[in-house]
Amino acid sequence: MFGGLKTMAFQTVNLYYFSGTGNTLLVVRKMKEILQLKGVPVTLHRIEVTDPSSVEASLPIGLAFPVAAQGTYPFVLDFIKNLPQGQGTPIFMVDTLTMFSGGVVGPVRKIVKAKGYRPIGAKEIRMPCYLYPSKTDPEKNKKAIARALVKAGKYARQLYDRKSRWRRVPFLSDLMSKISRSKRTWAMMRRFCKLRIITEKCTKCGLCVRLCPVGNIEMRESYPLFKDKCVSCLRCVSFCPVQAISMAKNSKNPCLTVSAEELLED
Repeated sequence: MFGGLKTMAFQTVNLYYFSGTGNTLLVVRKMKEILQLKGVPVTLHRIEVTDPSSVEASLPIGLAFPVAAQGTYPFVLDFIKNLPQGQGTPIFMVDTLTMFSGGVVGPVRKIVKAKGYRPIGAKEIRMPCYLYPSKTDPEKNKKAIARALVKAGKYARQLYDRKSRWRRVPFLSDLMSKISRSKRTWAMMRRFCKLRIITEKCTKCGLCVRLCPVGNIEMRESYPLFKDKCVSCLRCVSFCPVQAISMAKNSKNPCLTVSAEELLED
């Protein structure tokens, strides 16, 4: 059917994304900018607040998300698995990562193709890591982000010109994907990235509750309470305005390039 987005000019591309600390949001904004300059309108949708059954399966679809545990977050993968049946619909993906994934490009391609979509492109874009903010250089981060946005723009042009590809390495990617799909993996992540509230700092603003993509935080006795569904996306730690949420190895806010309100925009 369609080999790329060029034949889809003047039809809306629905780009579904999740962004933890803002890296993925920057990428999808750049891709939207370039595609719209080509005459392809792009509408952004936040995965964490979108019912996959409401997705319009007759229009081109984009998927964007961070890499986590060699794959991606369980709720992101569930969203993809529960997309409606495609109609030969063009679909592409982009992920942001620090080093290496291995378990997301191939498995996601396998899922969407089985659901009747036409995979037209996949791209992995390196971005700064905010897990250890005390060890990062803000200037180096700015340069890394600038390079990443150049790649995002180039990828958008490749999609439009039908020059993108979405390949998979069956054995390696299927093996690596088991890591991110394992409940044991996420239990280990929760132990490693254990969160706690510094009550003497907390202003009880509730921003962390609004930011959490999986409903893991609720206000209890006026202070946030963490339950057992955390996926270590770093939103609550990174965007707390008074640094009242701490995590092992991460004792201060990183120098982020987007605001909490931008992540919550509809």
